[in-house]
Amino acid sequence: MKEYDLTELLFDLCSGAGVSGNETVAAKKAAKYLSEYMSSETDALGSVIGRKKGSGINILLDAHIDQIGLVVTSIDDKGFLRVAKCGGADARVMSAAEVTVWGKKKLYGVVASIPPHLSEKKEENKAADFDSVYIDIGMSKTEACKYVSPGDRITFNGTQAKLLNNCVVSPCIDDRAGVAAILRCLQIVENSGKQPCNITVMFSTQEETGGSGAVAGAYNSEADEAIAVDVGFAKAPGIKDEKAGKAGGGAMIGIAPSLDYDMSNTLIGLAEKNSIKWQYDVMGGSTGTNGDEISATADGIKTALISIPIKNMHTAVEIANIDDIEATAQLLAAYILERSAGNA
Repeated sequence: MKEYDLTELLFDLCSGAGVSGNETVAAKKAAKYLSEYMSSETDALGSVIGRKKGSGINILLDAHIDQIGLVVTSIDDKGFLRVAKCGGADARVMSAAEVTVWGKKKLYGVVASIPPHLSEKKEENKAADFDSVYIDIGMSKTEACKYVSPGDRITFNGTQAKLLNNCVVSPCIDDRAGVAAILRCLQIVENSGKQPCNITVMFSTQEETGGSGAVAGAYNSEADEAIAVDVGFAKAPGIKDEKAGKAGGGAMIGIAPSLDYDMSNTLIGLAEKNSIKWQYDVMGGSTGTNGDEISATADGIKTALISIPIKNMHTAVEIANIDDIEATAQLLAAYILERSAGNA
């Protein structure tokens, strides 16, 4: 099977809208790619679940399909949309942001911004909170109500582009990069010609709003082990080195109380054995990913976490290095093939 162009795959996955609770478009796009390797279905919460029968243990691979965004709460008398955040949207980057409103038809909008000439001195260096965010779609209230309703989701617009040193920028790389890594992993396993173990894939919903998609999907997976694939923090100005990985430094292998220590060490050993670039991602508490929810689901599932370092997380200009996505895919595949050999 021909190898993916990971940049093209990532950009295509990122082009599907999928704010938490309304991931249908993004999920359908991911399910189309997944169908090349296994049959899949959509569960009650909208997560895409795929299963490929093999021999031995059942390994669950998870990446969340939802993205941060906004939800319309009301339309004011002048036609401006009032909103609440849906997931961890960052108020500091809201002013003058370009957005798409997913109403009865797709609408372009801009977050209203007060000119600096008219700003009060005490407000000059403050980020607006969400109670003061207004979205301008250029319509009166009567016109806006024809196309927009409370509950409609809003996504942040951003450019998709290739940068230097094999880096890319796009909205919602969190966590479509994880989806891309799992798809690439399945391709590597298939091209290996080896009989793998049982593989369950979950492209889960609602991670950005609490992880309910992962809880439901993992409960029904009957998995023996799981690996959550998400994004992590990459080093950038203003971020402490000890709290971040290096973009281009390889897959970030998680070590945390909620993660299985032996699985983490096995991933490290396989990375070293197969010359796959990797780096530590050590956390003293929860991981803030689906790994926490999956590990405590049903009777408990041994869970590991691999993260892809990105810059500008939870903005419309997230930056990732394609080499890190490839390293993550290679490490996932190495783990599956190693565990398959051990259970053949």
